Amino acid sequence: MEMSNRRISSHLDEIAWIAKLADLKEDHYRNSLLLGAILELLLEKGLLTPQELAAKIHTLEASDQSILPTGNG
Repeated sequence: MEMSNRRISSHLDEIAWIAKLADLKEDHYRNSLLLGAILELLLEKGLLTPQELAAKIHTLEASDQSILPTGNG
């Protein structure tokens, strides 16, 4: 009976993880939608140019690369 209880517990853990993943996916979608809307409004109002946005993205990517582990050691 103990093996059966562990199996049920394991399946319930998997279901909980799947539910958490679904919640994260929904949050990611909503955050992406919000970010897209904000960027479009900033561009439409002329408060930000596509070139400024591209430059900032490039700068942030470069700084992220300098702190990310390379996996070589």
